[in-house]
Amino acid sequence: MKLIISLTSPFARKARIVAQEKQLTLENVIDIPWNADTNVPNLNPLGKIPVLVLDDGDTLYDSRVIVEYMDRLSPVGKLLPQETRPQTRVKRWEALADGICDAAVTIFLEKTKRAADKQDQDWIARQHDKISRALQAMSEQLADKTWCVGEGFTLADIATGCALGYLDLRFQDIDWKTTYPNLARHYAKLSERASFIETQPPV
Repeated sequence: MKLIISLTSPFARKARIVAQEKQLTLENVIDIPWNADTNVPNLNPLGKIPVLVLDDGDTLYDSRVIVEYMDRLSPVGKLLPQETRPQTRVKRWEALADGICDAAVTIFLEKTKRAADKQDQDWIARQHDKISRALQAMSEQLADKTWCVGEGFTLADIATGCALGYLDLRFQDIDWKTTYPNLARHYAKLSERASFIETQPPV
């Protein structure tokens, strides 16, 4: 299998971490969708990464589909609970974390792909509001728990760690660690895992 990625994409990082946690062997192929010579649209009609290319040539996208497939593919370290209610809680955490990433990537692209005089400041502010509300919700839901859902490490923790890591990479002006010390502690713990260390995006 091949995983089409960029090294800074939080969505691709989520898939890479899941692959490592599940001890799956796959080839990481870097392909930046913004480059003129990108092959991503030929693999995913939406033109987004990550894309998982299966051994038979079939492709899977987006990251939520990919990580669920990976979790079912290997019995090692189940990341999605089997019971409906806990599984739904994990997927809700993933949706919240992915929402932070969506908003953050939108801001980043608006500021880097558009001339300053053409940037929509109201749109940027709206995305910042989404991030702020999501961080507050995460902090409230995590409270003083050891893990996001249940008594162990799940996809909820992976998605949360990737979202917080992306904020660290692109938005150091958002002081979420001071505002939400429980998220900061959780992120520090996740950052010690080999899968997080090995997928740390380049600065």
